[in-house]
Amino acid sequence: MTDDGHLRPEAVAPAAGPPLLVETFARGQVTDLRHSFAACAEAAGLRDQRLDDFVLAVNELITNAVRHGGGAGRLRLWRVGATLVCEVSDGGGGIGAERLASNERPTPDTAGGWGLWLAGQLSDSMVVTSGPAGTTVEITTALDGAGRVADPAGAGERAE
Repeated sequence: MTDDGHLRPEAVAPAAGPPLLVETFARGQVTDLRHSFAACAEAAGLRDQRLDDFVLAVNELITNAVRHGGGAGRLRLWRVGATLVCEVSDGGGGIGAERLASNERPTPDTAGGWGLWLAGQLSDSMVVTSGPAGTTVEITTALDGAGRVADPAGAGERAE
């Protein structure tokens, strides 16, 4: 922990279960990492639309790390029972409190702000820890699809 009470990405508690993938990355490695991540998630049992959604969510997080988080980051993927957990961390300056407090969909004319929102929509849960030493985002998805419920408005699925 830093003196300001925020967790540094490298100070996050170790994941339960053996890691399926642990990679550091920088600009120019996003595409290769996305392919490695997709192969690991599929080998762990994630399939079909849930696989596509989780890969897209992680792609948004790693892209944010290189664009807004200092140009590099670290990805960890592990399985806890029937759940896949992915953590993406960076050493950037953090995300502002106002941005973190908003769960609203960005307006269509907004140039930025879609990545974090989209990652939250495409995963079953999302926890963001951010401060001056960096940001860590942890997202989960149930391998059996039990973590999602139908959207009552009929717009697809939503995280519960």
